[in-house]
Amino acid sequence: MYGFINHHRLKNLSQNYAKQGAVSTINNYLQLLEDCIGSKSLRQGKIIHQYLLKFNGKDFSAQSSVLDKLTRLYISCKRPELAHRVFNSIPSPQRKNKTILWNQMIRAYAWDGPFERAVDLYNEMVDSGIKPTKYTYPFVLKACSALHDVETGVNIHGHVKRLNLDNDVYVCTALVDFYVKCGSFVEAKEVFDGMPERDVVAWNAMVSGFSLHGMYWDAIGLVSEMQRRGTEPNSSTVVGILPVIGEGSRLREGKTVHGFCMRRGLDIDVVVGTGLLDMYGKCGLLVYARKIFGALSLKNEVTWSAIIGACVTCHSNGEGLKLFGKMRMEVGESPSPVMLATIVRGCAKLNDLNMGRQLNCYTIKLGFASDLMVGNTLLSMYAKCGSINDAMRLFEEMQVKESVSYSAIISGCVQNGYAEEALQMFHKMQLVGVDPELATMMGFFPACSNLAALQHGVCGHGYSLVRGFTSDISICNALIDMYSKCGKMDAARHVFNKMHQKDVVSWNTMLVAYGIHGLGREAILLFQDMQNGGHKPDEVTFVALLSACSHSGLITEGKHLFLVMSQEFNIVPKMDHYFCMVDLLGRAGLLDEAHKLIRTMPFEPDAHLWNALLAACKIHKNIELGEEVSNKIQTLGPSSTGNFVLLFNLYTTAQRWDDAANVRIQQKELGFKKKPGCSWIEVNGNVHAFVGGDWSHQQSSKIYKKLEELLVEMKRLGYIAVSDFVYHDVEEEEKENILLYHSEKLAVAYGIISLKANKPILVTKNLRVCGDCHTALKYITIIAKREITVRDTSRFHHFRNGICSCGEFW
Repeated sequence: MYGFINHHRLKNLSQNYAKQGAVSTINNYLQLLEDCIGSKSLRQGKIIHQYLLKFNGKDFSAQSSVLDKLTRLYISCKRPELAHRVFNSIPSPQRKNKTILWNQMIRAYAWDGPFERAVDLYNEMVDSGIKPTKYTYPFVLKACSALHDVETGVNIHGHVKRLNLDNDVYVCTALVDFYVKCGSFVEAKEVFDGMPERDVVAWNAMVSGFSLHGMYWDAIGLVSEMQRRGTEPNSSTVVGILPVIGEGSRLREGKTVHGFCMRRGLDIDVVVGTGLLDMYGKCGLLVYARKIFGALSLKNEVTWSAIIGACVTCHSNGEGLKLFGKMRMEVGESPSPVMLATIVRGCAKLNDLNMGRQLNCYTIKLGFASDLMVGNTLLSMYAKCGSINDAMRLFEEMQVKESVSYSAIISGCVQNGYAEEALQMFHKMQLVGVDPELATMMGFFPACSNLAALQHGVCGHGYSLVRGFTSDISICNALIDMYSKCGKMDAARHVFNKMHQKDVVSWNTMLVAYGIHGLGREAILLFQDMQNGGHKPDEVTFVALLSACSHSGLITEGKHLFLVMSQEFNIVPKMDHYFCMVDLLGRAGLLDEAHKLIRTMPFEPDAHLWNALLAACKIHKNIELGEEVSNKIQTLGPSSTGNFVLLFNLYTTAQRWDDAANVRIQQKELGFKKKPGCSWIEVNGNVHAFVGGDWSHQQSSKIYKKLEELLVEMKRLGYIAVSDFVYHDVEEEEKENILLYHSEKLAVAYGIISLKANKPILVTKNLRVCGDCHTALKYITIIAKREITVRDTSRFHHFRNGICSCGEFW
């Protein structure tokens, strides 16, 4: 045990410097510094350093020894910058002879960073004519792998060969570790296969590398080969292989590894035990994870993080939060950023915004407010809990933001209906010089889809091609969705056809695309291709198919698909499938059949399903059945404003104004607000929004003038305003004015005055397009001599030469 360094002793040493002789006194200082190195006493070492500064230069050789000790002191206390400063003050001739000290300096930076300094020191060492040793290379290569600097690492490999160190097991293992961590598996295997002898550390480097990159079969195969060649796996091998087993949910192999650990007594090791419980958690076997956790006599902070993470993964989020509280009581230590991030993810899954906010405050109290990982997780939590204002506030407060931060806020905006803000955030990200990553594009493309922002989407597609993101199935699926929702079915199908691999989501996305465009027969043909290609449909596949049949009026085909999904594909129809069938029958006017289907369902229908029948009653003006269905909905409890709107519209169509007024009163009393109709159009890369009767747009006067001109031309062609779609008890002339200024007409008029004469117009609406607008847009295509596409909440309407693609099935 090293004692406290007496200040009087230091003072006496300084005063007796001249009397006793420099060398004798310096030796005493050296011993004190050695004591500080052993005890890692930074404070006392700095005091000695200050005393020694008074005698700088009086004994050159002795001073060099002191500087050597001071450098080692600062290295041992993990202060590489201070160590580097002292190291540089050692005169060059003496520094050249201190190869061990060079290695220690490189190692310090390789472990704690900045990693660039380790590489710089190595280059300085070589340039100074100092010959690196086999102990130099493992550390500089470690720094290269941390930097993912393949080019520098390859150059260093060349130096190793020139020094004939490429047969040294220590150096070769470091090379293998460097190459696998940088994803250069061919080079790693080449070095590994060329090693004259391989110890367990070398094998573990390969195993850990394959595991790190999720290469399950390679990692497993390597462990098997390792044993065949007579090298016994150790605890490091187990710790290396367990993550990839967990990520691959390979429970059988995980149990085999567990048995191996038990036979050799490795399972009592806290690191191995932690790896095992983490593996079981990722495999969904929380009960096993709990048993291992309970059996471990020693638990560290990582162990607690692993069991809490297992609870979150296995959807036992409440249990995870309880364990977090227990850990704070039993361990008493502050949780790490990793654990806090895990707990925050649990709050997001529980949709527990209150607990999430408390954890946010707790992170600030612990001093983790600037931790990037914690901040990004909090952003995702706020977004998933629907509190985009909290997410935005936190995002603005974050001092450091990276692509993950921007990806989280962009996805959060899209998830909560703020697509315009998502695009703005994407542009801000580019302006500050942060490159969008694959995860960013996964949030960006849905924003383009929601707003039908085709130009933005096309630019994003080009960027994804350049970055190589289009090799990812999820990105291609997002592109199919984006193009289809921007009205570009040819482009969507082109992306689909070019995909090297397709999953069931790819097929479903394309089926949904055909459905919303009213291309039911194309959807059925694609379904046949899906079967011929050996792809197994799932529940979503049949929802997409039935919806496509509904929007195309394919009644016989829809009934057949509803039948075969259970008989041939063993998929039991759920609420969504019944909804599609009621919608299909209702649109076709088969109201009694739709009503009978609901009554004979094997489970209780919800308000959403009855709402589909109510919508059909409104279309076909069956007030009697509509009232019956409405009463049923009121009994269940209205699920949304839409229930009230449909009944209100049904009464107003029949001019039963008192009944309509009562619906509005009831709607208001229950707190349901009618969503205002809003339409969007993208012009020259800018998205413009319109609300019915709104004058806020800067070109409103031109827009309204154009609509009045169009109205004159439309009437000349035989247009008569469909006043049934004005749900107010007002005069016919006023109804005509109200209809003229619906949001979709405003957007179309703006498109006509802003886009070139031959350019088609695409408008997106947040509600179903009204019947009058549907009629009016047919006339406008003739007058303006251009195609108009409107995407509402139900489907696409492609207007051309006075005809709509929907065939009135909408």
